[in-house]
Amino acid sequence: MKTLAINKPEQFGRVAVMMGGSAAEREVSLRSGAAVYEALKNNGVDAFAIDVTGSPFDALAGLEFDRVFNIIHGRGGEDGVLQGVLEVLGLPYTGSGVMASALTMDKLRTKLCWQGYGLVTPKWCLLQDETDLDACIEKLGFPVIVKPAQEGSSIGMSKASNWDELVKALNVAAKYRCDVYAEAWVSGKEYTVAVLNDEALPVIHLETPNAFYDYEAKYQATTTQYHCPCGLNSEQEQSLKDLAVTACKVVGVKGWGRVDVFIDNAGQYQLIEVNTVPGMTDHSLVPMAARQAGMNFEELVWRILETSCG
Repeated sequence: MKTLAINKPEQFGRVAVMMGGSAAEREVSLRSGAAVYEALKNNGVDAFAIDVTGSPFDALAGLEFDRVFNIIHGRGGEDGVLQGVLEVLGLPYTGSGVMASALTMDKLRTKLCWQGYGLVTPKWCLLQDETDLDACIEKLGFPVIVKPAQEGSSIGMSKASNWDELVKALNVAAKYRCDVYAEAWVSGKEYTVAVLNDEALPVIHLETPNAFYDYEAKYQATTTQYHCPCGLNSEQEQSLKDLAVTACKVVGVKGWGRVDVFIDNAGQYQLIEVNTVPGMTDHSLVPMAARQAGMNFEELVWRILETSCG
């Protein structure tokens, strides 16, 4: 990992830690934000916690800051909206810019970009209504996983193994007011790779007894297993890390992010999605990977804040 670019906390100036938001991931964001705020204060940074409940313009009105640590997950914070506001205000901020944030918040468009570059991602079908289900079943078969294209933390996702479950999954995902798609079920092992300043951190292998790595498995369960070291040999792990870095570069991700990928039973790497404002809670994966790399939470937060100084 590169040496620190900033050595003294006062070089950051006044830092707004923007958290919360009004998306489905609000509660997770508040937990992430509280952890980030505490770490910055422990590092001596002049940080202020800002709970965004409406317009980010209103949240910042009358306040003077030198930069923003963005830890708002999901729509409104991870989709280019907040980034656009901060650009207009001339405030530097952590993470990716407007374009990459907007693009990667949409899992479907991200898949199209990866596919155009020649990277492998599971087959999928857009589901606009029940008239699309027959064609979906013919193309993908069962099981499939149905997803709202613009939600994170596995919110609105369901596994479907028959017609009735597919209809139910479509109805669940459609509540989130964005494109819905079915994705071919990947049989294999699930991994996640954190990327910080174009360098991949140690890979984590995820295992859950749930049908998939859903919201409960991510934030509430005690049965989810996180393997770091991930169990791959050094060559396989390096290949996975290189793939994650490439996947981020293809869609313009900057600063930090986390790429989710499967290795299927045939040994094929299949990209699932990229998160540009990953979780920073006690269950979160980026801090776990950082620890394996010898980096404590305070150093990780410092390094992420440095991404606002580029």
